[in-house]
Amino acid sequence: MNLNSKIEDIFPRLPDSRKKALKKIGLNTVEDLLYYFPARYGDTEEIKNTKNVQKGDKIIIYARVKKIKPTKAYYKKITMTEAVLEDSEGSIQAVWFRQPYIAKMLPEGTYAKFSGTISERKGKPYLANPEYEITESITSGIFNKETDNHFFIPVYPESKGVTSQWIYHSIQKVFTSGLLDNIEDAIPEDILKKYSLPKLKTSLIWIHSPKKQSDALSARKRFAFEEIFFIQLLRQKQKRESLEKPSFKIENKKDSAKKFTEKFPFKLTKSQEKSIDQILSDFEKGNAMSRLLEGDVGSGKTAVAATTVYAVTTTKPNGSNAGALQTAYMAPTEILAKQLFESFIQYFYHLNVQIGLITSSGCKKFPSKTNPETWTDISRSQLLKWTANGEIPILIGTHSLIQKSVEFKNLAYVIIDEQHRFGTKQRRDITKKDERIPHLLSMTATPIPRTLALTIYGDLDLTLLDEMPKGRKPVITEIVTPERRKTAYEEMRKELQAGRQLYVICPRIDEPDPDKANTLNVKSVKTEAKRLKEEIFPEYEIDILHSKMKPKEKEETMRQFEEKEIDILVSTSVVEVGVNVPNATMIVIEGAERFGLAQLHQLRGRVLRSNTQAYCFIFSDTKSEQTLNRLNALKTAENGFKLAEADLELRGSGELSGKKQWGISDIGMEAIKNIKMVESARNEAKEIIEKDPELKKYLLIKERLKKIEVHFE
Repeated sequence: MNLNSKIEDIFPRLPDSRKKALKKIGLNTVEDLLYYFPARYGDTEEIKNTKNVQKGDKIIIYARVKKIKPTKAYYKKITMTEAVLEDSEGSIQAVWFRQPYIAKMLPEGTYAKFSGTISERKGKPYLANPEYEITESITSGIFNKETDNHFFIPVYPESKGVTSQWIYHSIQKVFTSGLLDNIEDAIPEDILKKYSLPKLKTSLIWIHSPKKQSDALSARKRFAFEEIFFIQLLRQKQKRESLEKPSFKIENKKDSAKKFTEKFPFKLTKSQEKSIDQILSDFEKGNAMSRLLEGDVGSGKTAVAATTVYAVTTTKPNGSNAGALQTAYMAPTEILAKQLFESFIQYFYHLNVQIGLITSSGCKKFPSKTNPETWTDISRSQLLKWTANGEIPILIGTHSLIQKSVEFKNLAYVIIDEQHRFGTKQRRDITKKDERIPHLLSMTATPIPRTLALTIYGDLDLTLLDEMPKGRKPVITEIVTPERRKTAYEEMRKELQAGRQLYVICPRIDEPDPDKANTLNVKSVKTEAKRLKEEIFPEYEIDILHSKMKPKEKEETMRQFEEKEIDILVSTSVVEVGVNVPNATMIVIEGAERFGLAQLHQLRGRVLRSNTQAYCFIFSDTKSEQTLNRLNALKTAENGFKLAEADLELRGSGELSGKKQWGISDIGMEAIKNIKMVESARNEAKEIIEKDPELKKYLLIKERLKKIEVHFE
C-alpha cells in the first residue's frame, strides 16, 4: 500500500454503489482518503439510550428499527415518516417530516446509529428528524462506551453509499498498515518549527483520532497552513514565470487616454483615474502585466477597461506603420458579453474602431458596412478571418474566445470579467494565444476578503476601485419577514406606479417535488411569476428569465425589459452578473438565506445603475439568529469589501463553499480568516521561490505543486 494506491484495490469487495459514491466525493486514492478530514467531532458522552431522555436533549443512540411507515400529519397533511426505534433499554418514536422516502431507506429490522434532538408531543418524547448511519448491529458502533470513558468521534461528510463510520474504519486500516511510518513531509522542518506545527504523520493521527481537543486543533492548524502555503508557492512560481516572458510595450499613452475619457458623459472618480494610471504604467514595462481589478458593483470597471483598451488599440505593432494591437475581452455569460459589446460601441463610436462579438449563438461586428451607425450579424468564419488578419482590434466574447479556431495577429491585452467563474486552464488558454504573452487584467465585482485575494490571486497585482460615481445613492436594504410581506408589496406598487421596473429573484426555476429526497421548499420562478400576476400585480406586465431558456429567448426577454415592455422580471440569479437596466430601481430576493452574502450583494447591484434611489427587499422565512445576523450585515456594511470580511467572520467552518467557488477546501478557508497565517505562508513561499525558482533543493514541494496545479485547473 502507498499513497497512490487505489481505494478499490485496498478494499477489493466494494459494491458498485460505494465505488460510485467515493468517486462522487473525490476519494480515489489512499492519499485522498487520508486528506478527507472530519467535519466535526462527536463526543462519547453524547451517546445515550432510549431510557430517561428529556425534551431538548441532543442524543446519539444505537438502535434497531422495530416499526416504520410513511404517513401524513392529520392537521396539515404534511408527508412524513414515523418509526419505533428499539435498543437494549427500551424504545422511542422517531419522526421525519416531509421525508416519506425514509421508510424505504430504513426497512424494519435495520440497525443504525441515530442522532438528533428530543421533542415532545402529548407529553411523550420523540426523536425529531434524526440523522442516521446504518450499522451491523446495536453494539457495532465506532466506540464502545464502556471501554472508552471519553473520546472524540470523527464525523465525516457523507454521501449516499458512504457513511462516516465506513470512512473512519477505512482510515484506521491505513494507519495499521504502517504506511504512515514511510510518509514524507513536504513542508521543510525549519518552517514547521518556526510556526510550532506538528509533522505530517502526527497531524494525520491527531486529525482522524484525537485523544484531546488540542490535538485536533493543532492538526487542523497544520493542514490549514499547508494548503495556503502550497497555493502561495504555486502562485509565486507562476508570477515569476510570467515576469520572465516578453510582452508588448505600450508607451506614452497617458495624455491621449486622458483626452479619450474627457468624451465620457460622466466624470471619472479619483479611484478610476488611479486604476487607469497603474495599468498604463504596467504596459510600459515590457513584461506581461498580471493585475486584478476589484471593484464594487457600479464602481465603473468597464470605463477603466475601455480606457486601457483605447491605449492598446491606438498602438501600432512593432515595426509596422499599419494595423493595431488587439484586445480579447472575455465575459462569463452571453447577456453580459452583448452588453459589453454595446457599451464599447458607445465608448469607441467616434473613432470608427472595428469591434467584434463572438458567442455560441452567433457573431456580430461594429460598424456595419451598410449602416456605419450600428452593428450587423456576420458569419463566424468571416469574423475569425478578420480577427486573424488583425482587422478587428477589439473582440468581445464568452468562452468561445478560447477555442482553437480563434486566432489573433497581435493579441496584446486580455481582459477577463468575473474571472473566478472561469477555470485556471481557461484563463491560461486565452493568454497563450500568441508567442508573446499578452497583458492580463482580471476584473471582479464579487466581494473578496483581502486574505482570500492574497491567496487565490497571489500571482496578480491588486487594484481596488473603492469609490462610487458622484451622486450614486446607496441601495436601501430591508429584511422582510413573513408578517411584513403585505407592506413590502405596497412599496413595490409605489415604484411601479412611478414608472419604475423591478426584479424578483427566486432560488429555483420549477416547483420542487415534495416526495423527492432532500427537497428544498423554496419559491420557484415559474410559480412565483404566475402568483404575482394573478394575485398581486394583475395590471402589470410580468415575465421570467432563467438559465434553461435558449439564448435567443433570454436576449428577447432582456430587450423587452430594457425597453420597458416588461414591468416585473422574475428570474433566478442568472441576472447576478452585468445586467444593466437603469430604470429598474427595486430588487426583491426570495429565500435569501439560500444565497451567500457575496451573491446577494451582486444581485443588489442590479439596481445600482442610476442616481435614482434604489431599494432591495430581502424576503426570508428563517428564524435562525445566525442567518438573520448574516442578512443584517447587508444593511450595515458600507461596501462590498467590508461585507466580504463580515461574511468570513460570520460563517463557520464548512459554510464558506470554498471548494465550490475558489478551489480551496473548508479547512483552507479556516486559514483565510487568519491574516497572520496567510501572510506567513506567503512570505515563506516567496522566499523559497526567490532562492530556488526551479525547486532543485525542494523535490517534494515540486512534486506536490504538480498535483496542486492539476487540482486548480
